[in-house]
Amino acid sequence: MRLKRLLPATIRGQITLIIVMALLVVGIVGRALEQWAGDAAPDIEEIATRVDMVAELLKTASPGARETILASSRAAGWRFSLEPVSVSESFTGPPELDGVLIVIIDSIFPTDNTPPPPVGGWRTFWRGERVIAAKVDSATLLILSGFPDTILNSAVVNEAPYYSVAILVLIAFFFLFAIRVITEPIKRISEAATHSDIANSAEIFEERGPTEIVALAHALNVMRSRIQLMVGTRTRMLRGISHDLRTPLTRLRLRAERMEEGPVREGLLSDIIRIDGLLNEVLKYLRDDYASEPIQRADVASLLQTTCAEFADVGYQVRFEGPNRMIIDCKPLAIMRAVTNLCDNSVKFATEVIVSLQEYKTGCEIAVTDNGPGIPEHLRTQVFEPFFKGDDARGQGQEGFGLGLSIVADIVHAHHGALSLTSNAPNGLVFKIFIPGPVG
Repeated sequence: MRLKRLLPATIRGQITLIIVMALLVVGIVGRALEQWAGDAAPDIEEIATRVDMVAELLKTASPGARETILASSRAAGWRFSLEPVSVSESFTGPPELDGVLIVIIDSIFPTDNTPPPPVGGWRTFWRGERVIAAKVDSATLLILSGFPDTILNSAVVNEAPYYSVAILVLIAFFFLFAIRVITEPIKRISEAATHSDIANSAEIFEERGPTEIVALAHALNVMRSRIQLMVGTRTRMLRGISHDLRTPLTRLRLRAERMEEGPVREGLLSDIIRIDGLLNEVLKYLRDDYASEPIQRADVASLLQTTCAEFADVGYQVRFEGPNRMIIDCKPLAIMRAVTNLCDNSVKFATEVIVSLQEYKTGCEIAVTDNGPGIPEHLRTQVFEPFFKGDDARGQGQEGFGLGLSIVADIVHAHHGALSLTSNAPNGLVFKIFIPGPVG
């Protein structure tokens, strides 16, 4: 908690803090690596400079003095030897791979004060060993051997540790920053939006984190509240209109029933019954009691058996296939209403309907299969929309606003489940509802 309080509240401030921390780490770790690299990889350019200095001393020295200088150098750990100039003809260059690396390193880390290259170049090999050669005079070469074979130059030793640490530190810091500060809050907001329910009045977007994320979550909560208020206002208006129409409709029915028998009376009563059915459908849709129903443990197999028995009692061929008992966490009345709407939709067009139940590791699946005329494939994604009525074999001559399947979709969404519609060979449809959660 104390660490969180010390962090800046804004993303901009946290990025600035990351850069400052990265610079501090680069300065400390880079300096340590520079010292280590200097010990592990001697500076070849400095060695070449010393070889040139020894060659200059030998140039003016007498033969006896030359032997003394070479003996002193060997005693100090420098393996010097004097060779004829002709041995330079047997010098070889570096392997092909090393030559490519040298070109790359020189292009990335150019040196500012490079001394003249030794005889044969910076990467010279003689008798299988790397050497550095310098001319003493026109007939003599001073050759140094016995030093580490490395392609590093002074620029690499001095600058590469800082570059490497800077890149690694910035990548690591910004990676952690992106996960903690940006990715996780956005993922949290995305999941909340996916599983949000407009009927739930609680704030679903958690307002915590940097100032920008808190502002985004607050704006989404405010927007959701406005949408909820707008939907609630329109729902109440439609409920009021539907209820208010019931009174004059009842009076019309009473007056029509007092009329003499005849085609006019039958036509009026038929229209009144039709309007009454439409009003009932709208009121059922607007009631949305499934939204406020709590989640509880229920025997979904028993619910489906009861629903099938109710349809069978009035003469429809509706039967249940599945286990006798399956306990899941769900909204029982909402599940019964969804399956009832699917069965009601199927019995209008089919002669046989099968309600099946199957258990999976991640939940259970309810399938309602019929042998009706089916729905064209291009309309199957639209049948779950409110007030959609397809002009096909399953919609001809049927009354209603097309709200039954929309209610099913809302109920499945309230369970965070999945709803699909496929063909049933050789004819008919299969409605599948998947309810996630543990099965008892």
